[in-house]
Amino acid sequence: GKSIVRPASHCEKCNHQLKWYELIPIVSYIIQGGKCRKCKSKLPISYLLMEICTGILYAVCFHKFGFSLELITALIFTSSLIIVIISDIEYMIIIDEILIVASFSIIIIDIFNYGLYESALKILAGLGAFATMYLIKKLGDLMFKQESLGGGDIKLMFLIGLVIGYAMSVCNIFFATFIAFPIALYLLISKKDNIIPFGPFLSMSAILLYIWGLTFTDIITFIIT
Repeated sequence: GKSIVRPASHCEKCNHQLKWYELIPIVSYIIQGGKCRKCKSKLPISYLLMEICTGILYAVCFHKFGFSLELITALIFTSSLIIVIISDIEYMIIIDEILIVASFSIIIIDIFNYGLYESALKILAGLGAFATMYLIKKLGDLMFKQESLGGGDIKLMFLIGLVIGYAMSVCNIFFATFIAFPIALYLLISKKDNIIPFGPFLSMSAILLYIWGLTFTDIITFIIT
């Protein structure tokens, strides 16, 4: 419920408003020893890890796409999915505003980059991914007699389908399930929790498939051979 504009970045413990030199990714965290400069409270290590991961992903995106409109799409896509990963792990919520802003921004870029016809096909791919995930949720609800997937996972699939296409978005669901399975199995055996956010796995899988540049044909060829 907080604005990302006001109040400015501040310590969650003492509300100290951060100066520019306290906001340099990675560097500020290391120099300050992972603590607030004013109250000395510890900052979550997740801050540093996400800054490192984001920096690496940005560098990889630039290496792959160079200075292009596709680079802007890549940065918006990876940034929004990083936010999804954190918010779903920490709060079990996928923020609608992130998905809406990212999707509309990418659609506008696609229109300039590919034209109206190709952009319309991409939107249809997103809608197809959304509908497929909705169907999977309904089947899961019937099988398990309880809510199997959150609404955020379904809406997330529109963004993923928009960027990587319908066929690859379906593959993404299977890859995400494969990644999530050992963790779900561990939690089931240890009986620690039976609620596992699926958004982070969908997001991690989508980032890998997108940056890797795999196509549906590549996957089919690999399976056949």
